Amino acid sequence: MTLSSKDTPMAHGPGRSLAGMTALVTGAGRGLGRAFAERLAGLGAHVAIHGMREEGPAEYGEGTTLTAVAQEVAAHHGVRTLRLLGDLTRSDYIDRVVGETEAMLGPIGILVHNAGGDIAAEGGKPDPNDAVGIKIEDVRAVIDRNLISTILVCQAVARRMMTRRAGRIVTIGSVAAFKGRTNGAIYATAKAAVTHYTRCLADQLRPYDITVNCIA
Repeated sequence: MTLSSKDTPMAHGPGRSLAGMTALVTGAGRGLGRAFAERLAGLGAHVAIHGMREEGPAEYGEGTTLTAVAQEVAAHHGVRTLRLLGDLTRSDYIDRVVGETEAMLGPIGILVHNAGGDIAAEGGKPDPNDAVGIKIEDVRAVIDRNLISTILVCQAVARRMMTRRAGRIVTIGSVAAFKGRTNGAIYATAKAAVTHYTRCLADQLRPYDITVNCIA
């Protein structure tokens, strides 16, 4: 679903340094993801707003629906937005998210991969959530959500950026990655791996004039 404000006078105004560009922000229905989407839209970029569930913002008390978030960003900043649902641990969903973004908004110039979280296989925090007691299904869920989704999404977008020899990729790490901890040990481990994968991706994409950075 592509959404736009009825009147877009700001699209090419002062301070709109990203006017005409397309950004994909994953996990953008709330929290940091929404803040990234708002900032990019404020700079003039058209933004694909991804979430795992339509009702996700309401589940965390940060809005109503993903569609409403996309509508609000479009209306407030005078840009086009696209609301996208998909499980980013699955390649088929990722291909659809990336393909629909480029078909509806244009080539992806900016990727902010924010989706993730310390979430168990059945939802909520893993319990127990330490290095020894955490259940294997929760180990896999946390690693899939954080590390595997980062690798798969970055691969899908990077291939397209490489053909254009341009782009910006930002992954989201965590300060948890830089210190040993008992609680949230697998999340911290996954984020440490995300940080190093980002370094490796940056090294590979540097000759293509694509910058890759991790924010913790």
